[in-house]
Amino acid sequence: MSTTAYFGVPSEVPPQARRVAKPWSRLLSAPPVSRVFEPIEFAALPPNTRRWLQRSVAPCTPLATTVRLTMRGSIRLGRWRSFEATQLLSPSRGYVWAATTKVAGLPISGYDRFTDGDGEMRWRIGGIVPVMSAAGFDVSRSAAGRAAAECVLVPTSFSGAMWADDGPSETVATWVYESGEENVRLRLASDGSLQRLSMQRWGNPDGAGYRRHPFGVSVEETGTFEGVVIPTRLRAGWWFGTDRQDEGEFFRAEILSAHFC
Repeated sequence: MSTTAYFGVPSEVPPQARRVAKPWSRLLSAPPVSRVFEPIEFAALPPNTRRWLQRSVAPCTPLATTVRLTMRGSIRLGRWRSFEATQLLSPSRGYVWAATTKVAGLPISGYDRFTDGDGEMRWRIGGIVPVMSAAGFDVSRSAAGRAAAECVLVPTSFSGAMWADDGPSETVATWVYESGEENVRLRLASDGSLQRLSMQRWGNPDGAGYRRHPFGVSVEETGTFEGVVIPTRLRAGWWFGTDRQDEGEFFRAEILSAHFC
């Protein structure tokens, strides 16, 4: 299939996500970017937020609200299994994450999505036999938390959140969705680079019912794409910052490409 582009971003829907081609297209339907990053224009932001943005976004970079990512890594499904994925992400509006992995030698593909305020997970063996499908309020609320946490993959979308510093090295982004507010805490090094993020995310990691649990991401490496510095090697999981952090880790990823629009 040929690949077209939308403001420089390939718009082709991954095969695993063709069922949600329309939501995918809606994520790409944001108005064209008309502003660029000029640090002097954002003097009113809290100091830590400014430090992170000035470290993450080169001057005159378009203030994109959406990114298309390719990645690979490992996900814990019983045990650690390798995956490859493509994701379209707009922190204020949602995402589609389409991936392929293997279990018992069988290919499993599908997607997680959060679009138009609704979350869904849909995975199939060979694209045919159902493995897991989930939707509803709790899935949507958890997916909203993921969208908020992944704002660090689109620093140029910062204007979609409210920002407040907390102490000398942290800033908090508040994103508002239909299900409510999601607060993401960014921990910064002295030069403004991102070290980790944490939040209380809605979920059910222990099978005891949905509620908020500590969740977080550790940033191991960063890279620059189109003038934007983002995490390129990261680990994520539940019970972040507790003695159960190792038990709760379920996602390790390497970002291979990022195209912003």
